[in-house]
Amino acid sequence: MIGFLIDLDGTLYRGREPIPHAAAFIRLLNDNHLPYLLVTNNSSRTPQQVAEHMHELGIEVTPDAVYTSSQAAAQYMAEQRHGSRVHVVGEAGLQIALEAAGFLLTEETPDFVVQGIDRSFTYTKLTEAVRHIKNGAAYVLTNPDRMLPSDGGLMPGAGSLAASITSASGVEPVVIGKPSPIIMNYAIARLGLPPADVWVIGDNAATDIRGGAVAGCRTALVLTGVATAENVQAQLESAGVTPDMICEDLQDFIRKAMPQDGANAANRP
Repeated sequence: MIGFLIDLDGTLYRGREPIPHAAAFIRLLNDNHLPYLLVTNNSSRTPQQVAEHMHELGIEVTPDAVYTSSQAAAQYMAEQRHGSRVHVVGEAGLQIALEAAGFLLTEETPDFVVQGIDRSFTYTKLTEAVRHIKNGAAYVLTNPDRMLPSDGGLMPGAGSLAASITSASGVEPVVIGKPSPIIMNYAIARLGLPPADVWVIGDNAATDIRGGAVAGCRTALVLTGVATAENVQAQLESAGVTPDMICEDLQDFIRKAMPQDGANAANRP
């Protein structure tokens, strides 16, 4: 059996715009009962919100098929057993994931500072986070993405905010999201398959492809988001990785990796 860890932003959709062939690809996986998980570094939405957004775009997935960096951060922190008090720099998806895992969100004497994308980030929030970290709170970063694809083009991501917190505090965070092995190992465990039997598909060489390679998975870079036909070589050189496959889009991936009936072909090397 072959499984799939599939990126969202830039791979299945761009903002409110579905990427061509994304719906057909997910339908192929569902019809052939092939296990997959949609793994996203975006910490701003809950799995339910992600599934609803994709439904609006004509891509039919269930919330349990979505695994976010917020969920992975909560899972990691629960395993550390350093405490349950958390100061959050982030949006609803991160806050809900932490509360669901039993953490207490607080502004005073936290055990952790957890930071994700925060589109209302301010100097005051920067100051509070840095003070907590300097007072001994562990610093956890949902994902290192410096830029994100959106409707109007690229926008700063959680990694850009983390750069300011790291610079001011002098503390490097524990990074949860891709390419960290933390989220990759959690996602692979959820599929219940050996890493060698898992395809990681994404548009970002530095996060998706590097994360898949480090985890021992097969990797396919699609040229529909951060990586494009024009910049792919520069992206690969910068990331220092070589994917097992470079595909124009998900239809191209199906042609190359899952020809004819798809299901039987997916079980071949």
